[in-house]
Amino acid sequence: MAFPVLTIAISNSVAFGTYSNALDYLMQSQRSDRGSAPSSLAVYLAGCLAGAAIILDMFVTCMFYLYVIHVHTISLSPSQVVVMAPVDLVKVRLQNQTEGCRGEGRYRGPVHCVASILRQEGPRGLFRGMGALALRDVPCYGLYFLPYEVICTALTKPGQETGPLAVAFAGGTAGVVTWGCATPMDVVKARLQMDGQGGRQYRGVLHCVVASVRAEGVAVLFRGLLLNSLRAFPVNAITFLSYESLLRAMTSAH
Repeated sequence: MAFPVLTIAISNSVAFGTYSNALDYLMQSQRSDRGSAPSSLAVYLAGCLAGAAIILDMFVTCMFYLYVIHVHTISLSPSQVVVMAPVDLVKVRLQNQTEGCRGEGRYRGPVHCVASILRQEGPRGLFRGMGALALRDVPCYGLYFLPYEVICTALTKPGQETGPLAVAFAGGTAGVVTWGCATPMDVVKARLQMDGQGGRQYRGVLHCVVASVRAEGVAVLFRGLLLNSLRAFPVNAITFLSYESLLRAMTSAH
Protein backbone atom coordinates (compact mmCIF):
# COMPACT_ATOMS: atom_id res chain seq x y z
CA MET A 1 0.00 0.00 0.00
CA ALA A 2 2.77 2.45 0.91
CA PHE A 3 4.55 2.17 -2.45
CA PRO A 4 1.66 3.28 -4.74
CA VAL A 5 0.66 5.99 -2.27
CA LEU A 6 4.18 7.45 -2.34
CA THR A 7 4.42 7.38 -6.14
CA ILE A 8 0.95 8.68 -7.09
CA ALA A 9 1.88 12.22 -6.03
CA ILE A 10 4.75 12.24 -8.53
CA SER A 11 2.63 10.99 -11.45
CA ASN A 12 -0.19 13.44 -10.66
CA SER A 13 2.21 16.37 -10.47
CA VAL A 14 3.69 15.41 -13.86
CA ALA A 15 0.24 14.96 -15.42
CA PHE A 16 -1.39 18.13 -14.11
CA GLY A 17 1.71 20.26 -14.62
CA THR A 18 2.11 19.11 -18.22
CA TYR A 19 -1.59 19.52 -18.94
CA SER A 20 -1.78 23.05 -17.57
CA ASN A 21 1.30 24.26 -19.45
CA ALA A 22 0.37 22.46 -22.67
CA LEU A 23 -3.13 23.94 -22.58
CA ASP A 24 -1.74 27.43 -22.04
CA TYR A 25 0.61 26.98 -25.00
CA LEU A 26 -2.11 25.61 -27.29
CA MET A 27 -4.48 28.45 -26.43
CA GLN A 28 -1.75 31.02 -27.05
CA SER A 29 -1.03 29.37 -30.39
CA GLN A 30 -4.71 29.66 -31.28
CA ARG A 31 -4.65 33.30 -30.09
CA SER A 32 -7.33 32.52 -27.53
CA ASP A 33 -7.89 34.36 -24.28
CA ARG A 34 -6.92 32.13 -21.31
CA GLY A 35 -10.03 33.37 -19.52
CA SER A 36 -12.23 31.92 -22.26
CA ALA A 37 -13.17 28.26 -22.45
CA PRO A 38 -10.56 26.18 -24.30
CA SER A 39 -11.59 24.19 -27.37
CA SER A 40 -12.25 20.46 -26.99
CA LEU A 41 -9.37 19.70 -29.35
CA ALA A 42 -6.94 21.76 -27.27
CA VAL A 43 -8.07 20.05 -24.06
CA TYR A 44 -7.75 16.59 -25.60
CA LEU A 45 -4.30 17.27 -27.07
CA ALA A 46 -3.06 18.75 -23.79
CA GLY A 47 -4.35 15.69 -21.95
CA CYS A 48 -2.61 13.37 -24.40
CA LEU A 49 0.63 15.27 -23.85
CA ALA A 50 0.16 14.79 -20.10
CA GLY A 51 -0.17 11.03 -20.61
CA ALA A 52 2.88 10.99 -22.87
CA ALA A 53 4.87 12.94 -20.25
CA ILE A 54 4.13 10.25 -17.65
CA ILE A 55 5.31 7.51 -20.01
CA LEU A 56 8.44 9.50 -20.88
CA ASP A 57 9.14 10.08 -17.20
CA MET A 58 8.89 6.34 -16.52
CA PHE A 59 11.09 5.49 -19.49
CA VAL A 60 13.82 8.00 -18.61
CA THR A 61 13.72 6.90 -14.98
CA CYS A 62 14.10 3.28 -16.01
CA MET A 63 16.99 4.04 -18.37
CA PHE A 64 18.78 6.10 -15.73
CA TYR A 65 18.29 3.34 -13.20
CA LEU A 66 19.88 0.79 -15.55
CA TYR A 67 22.71 3.20 -16.43
CA VAL A 68 23.64 3.74 -12.81
CA ILE A 69 23.38 0.09 -11.83
CA HIS A 70 24.88 -1.67 -14.86
CA VAL A 71 27.39 0.85 -16.18
CA HIS A 72 28.80 2.32 -13.01
CA THR A 73 27.87 -0.59 -10.72
CA ILE A 74 26.99 1.86 -7.96
CA SER A 75 25.11 0.52 -4.96
CA LEU A 76 21.97 2.49 -4.26
CA SER A 77 20.24 2.97 -0.96
CA PRO A 78 16.70 1.53 -0.64
CA SER A 79 15.17 5.02 -0.83
CA GLN A 80 16.96 5.75 -4.11
CA VAL A 81 15.83 2.45 -5.59
CA VAL A 82 12.21 3.20 -4.70
CA VAL A 83 12.38 6.63 -6.37
CA MET A 84 14.05 5.44 -9.56
CA ALA A 85 12.37 2.05 -10.04
CA PRO A 86 9.70 1.57 -12.75
CA VAL A 87 6.92 2.26 -10.30
CA ASP A 88 3.94 0.88 -12.22
CA LEU A 89 5.54 -2.51 -12.87
CA VAL A 90 6.65 -2.86 -9.26
CA LYS A 91 3.22 -1.82 -7.99
CA VAL A 92 1.45 -4.44 -10.11
CA ARG A 93 3.87 -7.19 -9.08
CA LEU A 94 3.48 -6.36 -5.40
CA GLN A 95 -0.31 -6.09 -5.55
CA ASN A 96 -0.72 -9.39 -7.40
CA GLN A 97 1.44 -11.62 -5.23
CA THR A 98 -0.50 -14.73 -4.31
CA GLU A 99 2.20 -17.07 -3.01
CA GLY A 100 2.88 -17.69 0.64
CA CYS A 101 5.41 -15.81 2.70
CA ARG A 102 7.99 -18.56 2.14
CA GLY A 103 7.10 -19.28 -1.46
CA GLU A 104 9.60 -18.79 -4.27
CA GLY A 105 9.27 -15.47 -6.05
CA ARG A 106 7.63 -13.75 -3.10
CA TYR A 107 8.67 -10.08 -2.98
CA ARG A 108 9.50 -8.59 0.39
CA GLY A 109 9.09 -5.02 -0.85
CA PRO A 110 9.78 -2.69 -3.81
CA VAL A 111 13.57 -2.92 -3.47
CA HIS A 112 13.53 -6.71 -3.43
CA CYS A 113 11.03 -6.70 -6.32
CA VAL A 114 13.33 -4.62 -8.56
CA ALA A 115 16.34 -6.75 -7.64
CA SER A 116 14.42 -9.96 -8.41
CA ILE A 117 13.24 -8.67 -11.80
CA LEU A 118 16.79 -7.71 -12.80
CA ARG A 119 18.15 -11.04 -11.64
CA GLN A 120 15.46 -13.29 -13.13
CA GLU A 121 14.35 -11.38 -16.26
CA GLY A 122 17.20 -9.02 -17.05
CA PRO A 123 16.99 -5.29 -17.83
CA ARG A 124 14.20 -5.82 -20.37
CA GLY A 125 11.99 -7.04 -17.56
CA LEU A 126 11.78 -3.50 -16.18
CA PHE A 127 10.10 -2.32 -19.41
CA ARG A 128 7.51 -5.10 -19.49
CA GLY A 129 4.05 -3.76 -20.30
CA MET A 130 5.27 -0.26 -21.17
CA GLY A 131 3.72 -0.40 -24.64
CA ALA A 132 0.31 -1.24 -23.19
CA LEU A 133 0.81 1.48 -20.59
CA ALA A 134 1.43 4.04 -23.34
CA LEU A 135 -1.65 2.87 -25.27
CA ARG A 136 -3.68 3.29 -22.09
CA ASP A 137 -2.37 6.58 -20.74
CA VAL A 138 -1.80 8.76 -23.82
CA PRO A 139 -5.35 8.70 -25.29
CA CYS A 140 -7.09 8.22 -21.94
CA TYR A 141 -5.50 11.26 -20.34
CA GLY A 142 -6.97 13.24 -23.20
CA LEU A 143 -10.36 11.85 -22.26
CA TYR A 144 -9.59 12.46 -18.59
CA PHE A 145 -9.43 16.24 -18.87
CA LEU A 146 -12.01 16.68 -21.66
CA PRO A 147 -15.19 15.78 -19.70
CA TYR A 148 -13.88 17.74 -16.74
CA GLU A 149 -13.54 20.94 -18.76
CA VAL A 150 -16.88 20.38 -20.54
CA ILE A 151 -18.81 19.80 -17.32
CA CYS A 152 -17.13 22.71 -15.54
CA THR A 153 -18.04 25.03 -18.42
CA ALA A 154 -21.64 23.79 -18.43
CA LEU A 155 -22.04 24.29 -14.66
CA THR A 156 -20.37 27.70 -14.47
CA LYS A 157 -22.03 31.00 -15.25
CA PRO A 158 -20.10 33.31 -17.60
CA GLY A 159 -17.60 35.49 -15.77
CA GLN A 160 -17.70 33.42 -12.57
CA GLU A 161 -15.34 30.87 -11.08
CA THR A 162 -16.40 27.24 -10.99
CA GLY A 163 -17.72 26.31 -7.54
CA PRO A 164 -16.23 23.50 -5.45
CA LEU A 165 -19.25 21.23 -5.87
CA ALA A 166 -19.11 21.60 -9.65
CA VAL A 167 -15.36 20.92 -9.64
CA ALA A 168 -15.83 17.79 -7.51
CA PHE A 169 -18.68 16.49 -9.69
CA ALA A 170 -16.79 17.20 -12.92
CA GLY A 171 -13.63 15.56 -11.58
CA GLY A 172 -15.45 12.47 -10.37
CA THR A 173 -17.28 12.09 -13.66
CA ALA A 174 -14.04 12.52 -15.59
CA GLY A 175 -12.47 9.72 -13.56
CA VAL A 176 -15.35 7.33 -14.26
CA VAL A 177 -15.35 8.12 -17.99
CA THR A 178 -11.59 7.66 -18.19
CA TRP A 179 -11.58 4.30 -16.44
CA GLY A 180 -14.40 3.11 -18.69
CA CYS A 181 -12.08 3.68 -21.66
CA ALA A 182 -8.85 2.64 -19.92
CA THR A 183 -9.93 -0.64 -18.33
CA PRO A 184 -9.40 -2.91 -21.40
CA MET A 185 -5.81 -1.79 -21.90
CA ASP A 186 -5.25 -1.76 -18.14
CA VAL A 187 -6.16 -5.46 -18.04
CA VAL A 188 -3.74 -6.15 -20.89
CA LYS A 189 -1.00 -4.10 -19.21
CA ALA A 190 -1.34 -5.99 -15.94
CA ARG A 191 -1.21 -9.36 -17.69
CA LEU A 192 1.91 -8.40 -19.61
CA GLN A 193 3.58 -7.09 -16.46
CA MET A 194 2.82 -10.32 -14.59
CA ASP A 195 3.84 -12.44 -17.57
CA GLY A 196 7.54 -12.48 -16.69
CA GLN A 197 6.94 -14.67 -13.67
CA GLY A 198 7.19 -18.38 -14.42
CA GLY A 199 7.69 -18.16 -18.20
CA ARG A 200 6.36 -16.08 -21.07
CA GLN A 201 2.76 -16.54 -22.18
CA TYR A 202 2.19 -13.47 -24.37
CA ARG A 203 4.29 -12.20 -27.28
CA GLY A 204 3.01 -8.64 -27.10
CA VAL A 205 -0.02 -6.38 -26.69
CA LEU A 206 -2.00 -7.69 -29.67
CA HIS A 207 -1.26 -11.33 -28.85
CA CYS A 208 -2.33 -10.74 -25.24
CA VAL A 209 -5.65 -9.22 -26.37
CA VAL A 210 -6.38 -12.03 -28.82
CA ALA A 211 -5.36 -14.82 -26.46
CA SER A 212 -7.30 -13.37 -23.53
CA VAL A 213 -10.50 -12.83 -25.52
CA ARG A 214 -10.22 -16.28 -27.11
CA ALA A 215 -9.79 -17.97 -23.75
CA GLU A 216 -12.15 -15.92 -21.56
CA GLY A 217 -14.40 -13.89 -23.86
CA VAL A 218 -14.66 -10.16 -24.48
CA ALA A 219 -15.85 -9.56 -20.92
CA VAL A 220 -12.33 -10.24 -19.64
CA LEU A 221 -11.22 -6.85 -21.02
CA PHE A 222 -13.66 -5.11 -18.69
CA ARG A 223 -12.81 -7.07 -15.58
CA GLY A 224 -12.68 -4.74 -12.59
CA LEU A 225 -14.54 -1.92 -14.37
CA LEU A 226 -17.22 -1.60 -11.67
CA LEU A 227 -14.72 -1.40 -8.82
CA ASN A 228 -12.52 1.00 -10.80
CA SER A 229 -15.52 3.26 -11.43
CA LEU A 230 -16.68 3.19 -7.81
CA ARG A 231 -13.18 4.14 -6.71
CA ALA A 232 -12.61 6.66 -9.51
CA PHE A 233 -15.43 9.06 -8.65
CA PRO A 234 -14.42 10.05 -5.09
CA VAL A 235 -10.68 9.84 -5.78
CA ASN A 236 -10.79 12.10 -8.82
CA ALA A 237 -13.34 14.45 -7.26
CA ILE A 238 -10.85 15.08 -4.44
CA THR A 239 -7.92 15.21 -6.88
CA PHE A 240 -9.43 17.93 -9.07
CA LEU A 241 -10.79 19.85 -6.09
CA SER A 242 -7.33 19.86 -4.51
CA TYR A 243 -5.71 20.87 -7.81
CA GLU A 244 -8.07 23.78 -8.41
CA SER A 245 -7.85 24.96 -4.78
CA LEU A 246 -4.05 24.94 -4.81
CA LEU A 247 -3.92 26.60 -8.23
CA ARG A 248 -6.23 29.41 -7.12
CA ALA A 249 -4.32 29.87 -3.86
CA MET A 250 -1.00 30.11 -5.68
CA THR A 251 -2.45 32.46 -8.30
CA SER A 252 -3.94 34.80 -5.69
CA ALA A 253 -0.65 34.81 -3.78
CA HIS A 254 1.05 36.30 -6.83
